[in-house]
Amino acid sequence: MKKTIVWVLAASTVLVLALGLLLLVGHDHRFAEERVSVPVPGGTLDAALARPPGTARGLVVFVHGDGPVEATHEGLYRPWFEAAADAGFASLSWSKPGVGRSSGDWLDQTMDDRAAEVGHVLDWAATRPDLPTGTVVLWGASQAGWVLPKVVRSRADVDAVVAVSPAVNWLRQGRFNLLAELDHEGADATTRREAIAASDRTRALLDAGADHARHLAATPPGADPVGADRWGFVLRNFRADATADLQASAARHVPVLLALGTRDRNVDVAETEATYRRILGEDVIVARFDAAHSMARPVVEDSDAVGLLTAVLWPRALLAPGVLSTFRDFLRALP
Repeated sequence: MKKTIVWVLAASTVLVLALGLLLLVGHDHRFAEERVSVPVPGGTLDAALARPPGTARGLVVFVHGDGPVEATHEGLYRPWFEAAADAGFASLSWSKPGVGRSSGDWLDQTMDDRAAEVGHVLDWAATRPDLPTGTVVLWGASQAGWVLPKVVRSRADVDAVVAVSPAVNWLRQGRFNLLAELDHEGADATTRREAIAASDRTRALLDAGADHARHLAATPPGADPVGADRWGFVLRNFRADATADLQASAARHVPVLLALGTRDRNVDVAETEATYRRILGEDVIVARFDAAHSMARPVVEDSDAVGLLTAVLWPRALLAPGVLSTFRDFLRALP
C-alpha cells in the first residue's frame, strides 16, 4: 500500500513538473513586450509593443477585427508577434477604444473612424526614433478588411499589407455566415426558412434607418434583440464594401498577403479571393490554409475544450500549419 502511494505521488510530481515545463516553453516568446500609451484625438490608446532581439528593420501594425479586442487579443496575437520578430520586425497593437485603459468606445466608430485611428497611430509611430518605421506593414483580420484599403489609399507610408480572412461586402458576408452556420448545424428546412426570414426583417430595418426602439418593437417574443450600442454600430456600418477602396489603393501597388481559411464559415473566401485578384492583380499573394476564420486549426475552433487546452499549454499550436511560416517569409521577402 505504501509503495502504491509513493508511486502515485512520484507520478503526480512528474506530471506537474512536465506541465510546468510545457507551460514555460509554450509561453516563452522570442521577443520583448512592453506597454505604451499612444495619444490620439480625444484620449489615448493602451498598446502592446513587441520588439525582436537586436535591431528591428520594420514595424507590423495590427488592426483588429470585430468586437472588444484587447491589445494582444488575450495572448492570441503573441505567436504572430513572434513570427514577426523572427523576421526582424517589431509589432504594435492596441486595445480598441473603451477596452482596458484605452479611451473612447469602439461601438461609436465607423470604418472611416477606424481607418483614421490607424492613421493617428502611424503618425505617432513616425515621431518615435526608437520605432523602425522605415518599413511599415499593416496586419488586419476580418472586419479590418474594410479598414486596411482605406488606410493604404490615403497614405504613402504603408509598404505592405497582410489581410487575414477579410470580407468584401458587409451584407453579403452576413448572409454567407448565416447560411454556413445553418449548414454546419444541420438545420432543417423550417429552421433555415425562419432564420432567413429573421435576417431579411433585420436588413429591412437597417435599410429604413430604424432606431433601436423600432428594432425592439420588431423583435418577435422569445428572440434576443441586439443591444442599443451594437445596433447603432451596425446601422452606421452595414453598407460597408471594400471594392472602391481596394480599387483606389491598387494604384499604389502595395504588396498584399491574403491569408484565407478553407474552413471559414464567416467569410466567403471564394468571393474575397476573386475580388482581390481582379483588383490587385500581381500585387496580391493568396495563401490558403486548412483553417477556420481565425486561421486556427478547425478542431480548435469547433471544440471549446481543445481550444482552451491548446491556448493554455501551447498557443502557437492554435494556428493552422503553415500560417505563421508564410507570414514570416512574406515579411522576410520585403525590401
